[in-house]
Amino acid sequence: MNAALERMMDFDLSEEQRLVRKTVREFAEAEILPYVEEYEKAERYPTELVAKLPALGLMGPMIPEEYGGSFSDVLTYGVICEELARVDWVVASVVSVANSLCGGSILRHGTDAQKQRYLPGIASGDIICSACLTEPRGGTDLGNMDTTAKQVEGGYLLNGTKVFISHAEHAGLFFIVASIDRSKKHKGVTAFVADPREMKGMTIGDFPMRTLKRDNLAEVHFEDVFVPDEAVLGQPGGGFPILGSALDMGRFSVAARCVGQSQRAIDLTAPYAMDREAFGQPIGEFQLVQGKLAEMVARTEQARQLVYRLGRMKDAGVERCSLESSLAKWKASVAATQNALDGMAVFGGYSVTAEYEIGRLLMEAKALEFGEGTSDLHTKMVAEYALGIRK
Repeated sequence: MNAALERMMDFDLSEEQRLVRKTVREFAEAEILPYVEEYEKAERYPTELVAKLPALGLMGPMIPEEYGGSFSDVLTYGVICEELARVDWVVASVVSVANSLCGGSILRHGTDAQKQRYLPGIASGDIICSACLTEPRGGTDLGNMDTTAKQVEGGYLLNGTKVFISHAEHAGLFFIVASIDRSKKHKGVTAFVADPREMKGMTIGDFPMRTLKRDNLAEVHFEDVFVPDEAVLGQPGGGFPILGSALDMGRFSVAARCVGQSQRAIDLTAPYAMDREAFGQPIGEFQLVQGKLAEMVARTEQARQLVYRLGRMKDAGVERCSLESSLAKWKASVAATQNALDGMAVFGGYSVTAEYEIGRLLMEAKALEFGEGTSDLHTKMVAEYALGIRK
């Protein structure tokens, strides 16, 4: 472990948590990192890389052992997300979606039958999860969704479209939100968990991206797609609170992933600054370059502190941490984007060549700024908590 890691703001992690981070980092660097650029260029989903996760218990860190998971505390889960995202956004996303959004929602709100059907498969890696939340028109406004669920005998018919859906083509579980009564806004939102292989009338189409091509993001279209009553998660019309608690944890894991990407930008930029020479000396000896590196380190440490504090609050039993999750996600995602920008400034023209990773980090970091609520949304939420508008 290098000197920078020894000085990070995690001095109060337990020895076990430190060991987890060391193990995940070594695994990720050896088993995932060498293939990321290859998969991105080939627009190839990392099925083979994801298949390596279950052996280390990395597919179910938030799933209890009774369902085959490797249940750990929330902070340790954040460390896992951070270290995986430091080398690959997509593999980290597989873990994040499975645990924060899908598995966590089933664990908190699912029936015994839903837990038995899905949780063991998620923990073993047999079931990849996909969260069908975002819509073409709605975006952040999840209470005003166009996708509908019409009650029929024995279940519901889903109609609508979801976009920017990760892992859809490879999923064995969809976490879907739709409205049973659009006039009721958020009080009509209903959550469903279903096996996409059993959903006739559903189509999964390509959603062309300029980045994250290895994620195979998709557009999912529902046309009179039947899901049975037992697919409802919680109660009909009770999906918005489920979604809220899922996004609390989702924002935690996304923020942790942003910290990993922020750290990656430092890990790439610092050695380059000492290898590259100009005017007879390493460019890292120039004060303006040093200033950029110092800001990158400060941003990362600040974001890590916010993320780790949120994890500790969850471990202390605080059920809803909406202010803290917004603050962590906002600041960590902005840090990842700015670190990539500063790193690119140090790399100069080489940053936009295929040879160097730093340019790819920028677009991926910006995607994380949009996901799980935009920076503008979280800025507004933090301000509303400060003003007492939001409780």
